Amino acid sequence: MPHQVSVFAENKPGKISRITEVLSKNDINIRAITISDSGDYGIIKLLLDKPEFGNECLKNAGLAATLKSIVAIKIDDSPGGLHKAASAIAKENINIEDAYGFTIREKNQAVFVFQVEDIAHTEKILKNAGFEVISDKELYYL
Repeated sequence: MPHQVSVFAENKPGKISRITEVLSKNDINIRAITISDSGDYGIIKLLLDKPEFGNECLKNAGLAATLKSIVAIKIDDSPGGLHKAASAIAKENINIEDAYGFTIREKNQAVFVFQVEDIAHTEKILKNAGFEVISDKELYYL
């Protein structure tokens, strides 16, 4: 099962530099990153090639990091691709707590990552809707 690392961070200069320094020194590659602002604090979500190790390194450096389970799927990089997945999830009354995506240009595909409460059920819904659920190893090395 894939994971992302979430870092609770004070909204001040140098925080991203500190996080990327820790990851860089430990030979951990960032595959995707999102930053959410909530005033004085924010959450930085990282898709890493070695999430468990990255989480451990960030914690050891004194950063408030947690490992979160996620669902990742491939979708067509075309209008309506994400809507099909979101609709399948909505029909089952599943709340999407967090999400982000990125494209794979050479394959005309996109990867979309969902944070939901029931990972296994959501994966089943998406598979039944015709989506390819991405394994952890494949996701970390896209």
